Amino acid sequence: EVKIEVVIPEKERSKEEMSPNGKASPLIYKVNGTARHYHLEEHPIASNPYHNPKDVVEASVCHVKDLENGQMREVDLGCGKALLIKESGEFHAVGHKCPHYGAPLVKGVLSKGRVRCPWHGACFNIGTGDIEDFPGLDSLPRFQVKIEKEKVYIRASKQALQTQRRTKMMAKCISLSNYNLSSTNVLIIGAGAAGLVCAETLRQEGFSDRIVMCTMDRHLPYDRPKLSKSMDSHPEQIALRPKEFFRTYDIEVLTEMQVAAVDIKNKTAVFKDGFKMEYNKLLIATGNTPKALSCKGKEVENVFNIRTPEDANRVVKLATSKNVVIVGASFLGMEVAAYLAERAHSVSLVELEEVPFKKFLGERVGRAVMKMFESNRVKFYMQTEVSELREQEGKLKEVVLKSGKVLRADVCVVGVGAVPATGFLKQSGINIDSKGFIVVNKMMQTNIPGVFAAGDAVTFPLALRNNKKVNVPHWQMAHMHGRIAALNMLAHGMEISTVPYLWTAMFGKSIRYAGHGEGFDDVVIQGDLDELKFVAFYT
Repeated sequence: EVKIEVVIPEKERSKEEMSPNGKASPLIYKVNGTARHYHLEEHPIASNPYHNPKDVVEASVCHVKDLENGQMREVDLGCGKALLIKESGEFHAVGHKCPHYGAPLVKGVLSKGRVRCPWHGACFNIGTGDIEDFPGLDSLPRFQVKIEKEKVYIRASKQALQTQRRTKMMAKCISLSNYNLSSTNVLIIGAGAAGLVCAETLRQEGFSDRIVMCTMDRHLPYDRPKLSKSMDSHPEQIALRPKEFFRTYDIEVLTEMQVAAVDIKNKTAVFKDGFKMEYNKLLIATGNTPKALSCKGKEVENVFNIRTPEDANRVVKLATSKNVVIVGASFLGMEVAAYLAERAHSVSLVELEEVPFKKFLGERVGRAVMKMFESNRVKFYMQTEVSELREQEGKLKEVVLKSGKVLRADVCVVGVGAVPATGFLKQSGINIDSKGFIVVNKMMQTNIPGVFAAGDAVTFPLALRNNKKVNVPHWQMAHMHGRIAALNMLAHGMEISTVPYLWTAMFGKSIRYAGHGEGFDDVVIQGDLDELKFVAFYT
């Protein structure tokens, strides 16, 4: 295992920055006789990170006694803010906004050298600024702190104060020109959070061989939770990384490419169009496939599973001032109902259970959420299902329920759950359970050496539930799976021990859920359910 730390003397650095294309050119070092290309990140932390004096600001921000141990304070440096933290008698300064969605970290939780975001649970090391739990891809910038005459000073780069994010240093690929097109060192099937974080982690750890990601989607990796939370987002608005990022760090993405089979003996993935690609290490992160309705008329026009930004955009367009029927009070179904409630003429929700989220959040919480929806003009049809979709000139006109009720509908969104997208692995020899989930250990390894799996399509041992094998289809968990898989492709022996975390937002209220309460016996509620200001403990 070779680790390289690069600290460039000041003179050399200014030459580096003057490379002809205006970007820092890669640094090339010989390691065991192979040239490896390393590319300095945008805001490197080196012994003196402030090589352009005009870009630096230094300010006195408080007296040493103004902060107690365990306290955080947002401080203004004139051209931007920083988060000043005191822990164990030491001061640290990092970016004040979470790079994920910009939450103010001062409202988060400081514990054991880490600050956790108050909105979605991302976690950052206060000494380095590095991201240690997800969601999000970037770390926090770290600023220098010095104490003189009982005063605390922060010295920071103006650019870092303005961007409030830092992309970790990444390796680049050794020359791509000597590659055989049909073979790669690492092949990643799926381009969601798990696949992208795996590729980025490999590069951050200095891996400089070929990485290929393939996806059935036509887009580069994007922020999938936004499809049901802000449905009129365009693909480029929700891209997780810009196109240039993939070019800069040599992460190849093959879009609209579906893998039809994996031949583990010959370490080859066979694509639907017949193309074959050999791999050395494989990550399967295919996520899941939404279940379709099985009723009469299911093929009529304007019935959607929301899988892509195009689906979401089309639904908003068709639903505006029209009648919408949503089948399934799942997270997706409820978020879509909340989003369309103000835009549509009517929103009706059909569900088999008696209250939404009953299995997940319990009856009392489910009922409180349902009440909030009803007060926002969403009508529920519970304990029934769809028996027929009726059309007029090929387009949806009515939804008929088993209860006999007929609902007017111009557009229908189906959110009745999903199944793991693992059908292509049936004959592969990779261990799959009775529900179709890929079985992995705490290192995200399957039963086949060199084959890893991550994200919504896997079951893994959850440390906080005595290593019970669970499926946790959360956005945060997919990020962590990708990271753990990458570290173990590089033989780090890293086990997963993360606490699952998810969030949802409806009508300006957010529900945040930590842990794994599957199979709970009791729900203990503190606070006021009617006001929707409460904490629920699943025991």
